[in-house]
Amino acid sequence: MYEQIKLPYATDALEPYIDKETVETHHGKHHATYTKNFNDLAEKAGMANLSAEELLASLDKVSDETLRKGLRNQGGGYYNHNLYFEMFSPNAAKEPTGALATAIADTFGSLDALKEQMSTAAAGQFGSGWAWLSTDKSGKLAVSTSLNQDNPISEGKGMIPIIALDVWEHAYYLKYKNLRPDYIKAFWEILDWSKVSARYEQICC
Repeated sequence: MYEQIKLPYATDALEPYIDKETVETHHGKHHATYTKNFNDLAEKAGMANLSAEELLASLDKVSDETLRKGLRNQGGGYYNHNLYFEMFSPNAAKEPTGALATAIADTFGSLDALKEQMSTAAAGQFGSGWAWLSTDKSGKLAVSTSLNQDNPISEGKGMIPIIALDVWEHAYYLKYKNLRPDYIKAFWEILDWSKVSARYEQICC
């Protein structure tokens, strides 16, 4: 059974950057629905024994187009939101450490340059979707975007996300209305780089 992440902080702990009502609605309603639907579809497909990552990487093996699309959307929604909510902290470390800090400097030149590139990508994503910082198993980093609930795993390019920046309107509209760039700026204030660094090292180092 795929389990929705239990928030490691109170629903009001991310204020003023993300408000309590948004967390309660986004996690308690949207994410909960993705989780339930993904479990139901994985059972129907006979794939519930796979991890979410394994299932999303194996969508081409699902012959039923409707079922495959449902798994992609609901499974992506489940996986993406687990990563999104996990990486926040009210006492977030402001900089990466160790291998990730080195990789960011080598790839982007600086942390500020990475933030600028990813923020620009997120702000420019048309409609609903995500911006990502991902790594492959060798530690190579890349910024990308995806539509709807797609992610680098379901895109089959060998990349695994370590930062998920949600730019669906339900992630920010209650507080920021149509000012997506303001939400993106706030995102960096609560992203816990210690968690991102640990995830990077778990995947590639």
